[in-house]
Amino acid sequence: MINPSVVFRRLIQQALITPGGLLQEANLSKTNLSGADLSKANLSQADLTMADLWGMNLSEADLTGANLAGANLWGANLAGANLSEANLSGANLEEADLTGATLKGIDLSTVDLTRASLGGAIMPDGTIYNEKNPSLNQLPTPETQ
Repeated sequence: MINPSVVFRRLIQQALITPGGLLQEANLSKTNLSGADLSKANLSQADLTMADLWGMNLSEADLTGANLAGANLWGANLAGANLSEANLSGANLEEADLTGATLKGIDLSTVDLTRASLGGAIMPDGTIYNEKNPSLNQLPTPETQ
């Protein structure tokens, strides 16, 4: 029996064989793309609400203005990705690699960043995350809102 989720994931990956594959404004809500490699893909304005993106490679991807509300990005590689103005409300970024990612204009107050790597990330206020002295970083939490 063919698993439609696996077939869909393979089709998406094949469409992105060329560097910088285009999926901008794509509706991928509630899709299971866990473990897929969409590095350097253009997913700007894409709808990824409630998508399962566990362990996915989105390094250097353009996710500008993407809707990732409630998405599971546990352990995902988002190093160098551009997430400017993306909606991450309720997203799980636990253990995600956000090294050097751009997070400008994002509300991180409801995002789970437990054990996430943020070294060199450009934070919502435009400052660069200081990995050597985390006490200097101002990450909003539900308690500070």
